[in-house]
Amino acid sequence: MHRLVASWFGTGLLLGKVRGNDAGSGTVASLFAAVVALFIGARFGWVAQIAATVIIIVLSVWSARRFVEDEGDAGWIVIDEAAGMFLALIGLSLWPGSIVAFVVFRAADVFKGVFPGVAAAERLPGAIGVTTDDLVAGLYALAAGHIVQTLF
Repeated sequence: MHRLVASWFGTGLLLGKVRGNDAGSGTVASLFAAVVALFIGARFGWVAQIAATVIIIVLSVWSARRFVEDEGDAGWIVIDEAAGMFLALIGLSLWPGSIVAFVVFRAADVFKGVFPGVAAAERLPGAIGVTTDDLVAGLYALAAGHIVQTLF
């Protein structure tokens, strides 16, 4: 059960199974999370998005804790990306805000040193650090998405 949740219901395992390398699994999981988060927002509103985000943050720490001590922040552990993506999309519509939020989120997650606070959050211990860096990246994406959505 922990592995299923930590892999964001298998999305973190797809690339490893297909090509033997899990590089890029965070992007696959982020895309899947974006679809789910946008559906929740469109169907139930931003309050439901906040509730879902809180649940996924708790699940991220809970499920990743089991693996982080042995494997570190393994590429297949992608529920932290899902948590960050859910945060990044709160209150955003499909176009253009969510597109910008997705791009900024992935950029902040990949280029941690360019976005103040992301790398520092990653240095927190264990599953907290694994999750928190993606939440900080999600905050950058949330801000960028709302700015763009407001302008358009």
